[in-house]
Amino acid sequence: MNCPEMRIGIDLGGTKIEALALDHKGTELLRYRVDTPREDYPGTIAAIAGLVRRLETETGATGTVGAGIPGSVSRRTGLVKNANSTWLNGKPLAEDLSAELAREVRVANDANCLAVSEATDGAAAGHHVVFGVILGTGCGGGVAIDGTVHAGPNGVGGEWGHNPLPWPTTDESPGPACYCGKFGCMEMWASGTGVARDFLQVTGRALTTRQIVALAETGDVEALQALDRLEDRLARGLSNIINVLDPDIFVFGGGLSLLKRIYTNLPILLPKYVFGHEADAILVPAKFGDSSGVRGAAWLWPAQ
Repeated sequence: MNCPEMRIGIDLGGTKIEALALDHKGTELLRYRVDTPREDYPGTIAAIAGLVRRLETETGATGTVGAGIPGSVSRRTGLVKNANSTWLNGKPLAEDLSAELAREVRVANDANCLAVSEATDGAAAGHHVVFGVILGTGCGGGVAIDGTVHAGPNGVGGEWGHNPLPWPTTDESPGPACYCGKFGCMEMWASGTGVARDFLQVTGRALTTRQIVALAETGDVEALQALDRLEDRLARGLSNIINVLDPDIFVFGGGLSLLKRIYTNLPILLPKYVFGHEADAILVPAKFGDSSGVRGAAWLWPAQ
């Protein structure tokens, strides 16, 4: 296809659905957000379709549609799998959205959308292999190669959050139970939820991750130690990504990506764990921050 008149991106989150319209140059035209109809699959389809129609009505243009979801679509069945928004699992989301909107809708993992967005016109523009790291409520990852999603035949390319924490200490093994059914997944350590759980376990103090970060900024020793543990675990997990994929650049999104210290400390820690003790990959925060996912969903329809 030639360059589309407009690209529409959808970011389907657990608490909100965001929709964004971009012109053919990538300039934002309009953006809207609604609450996610949790546990309501038909309501979710209707909400997404309503946002698309609203954007098209107000711009007077027709758009291609891409959607980022907290899971992936099985190539074998066409059904959603691995979504922590569990009411999506087992549902033909791409098919149903395409039928509702009378056009093909491309669906990809939200972390892959982050990687595509940043590889296209963000912090990783011009890099060959980009690994997007989401450090939010959960922990996810995505891969873009030359600006295109690499999901793999099983749709799980980049899913480092459901690999085990490498080289666990006695205190870290077997690790907390994960919703995926395994124990000790990276998601249970390198995420907002994981930091809060770890802090409670070590100190007996029940605080949110935001409160822990704020305390660390005041010099609180226990809070600083919690962030030290987070960074060491991140280094172990990302070292495995380097050993397998060796990306040119890591781009970080999610709430924990706002921690400026990780961009100073991780380059120091990574060589300790990477095979050969060299770790020259670039680590940067996402240029578009929370908007990277929805922009990447729009860019699932590149110019051809």
